[in-house]
Amino acid sequence: MTNNLDALLTALYVKIDDEIGGTRWLGRPPQLTDSELVALAVAQALLGFTSESRWLRFVDSRLGAMLPYVPRQPGWNKRLRAALPLVKKARTPHARRPHSRSRSTG
Repeated sequence: MTNNLDALLTALYVKIDDEIGGTRWLGRPPQLTDSELVALAVAQALLGFTSESRWLRFVDSRLGAMLPYVPRQPGWNKRLRAALPLVKKARTPHARRPHSRSRSTG
């Protein structure tokens, strides 16, 4: 499962990084980029983790090699709230589905 999870996270990260692009920070750059943060948030939802503390423990234990730094829960919440517009920006293209054609009745 770890190989599949690594592939999923890598694909998510690449897609999300392309969608939201690089963001600029004043001062020291964060240890976890916005693209990594959003990819982890999307993976959390896809994998069905409803508890953030369980998700962060899972990331620490299973994905530590891929992500050497993941903030603890207070920092995670703060960064995720601040990144909400980026989450919406990354989610919007995927949420759109083609509209079904309406049938004419006449």
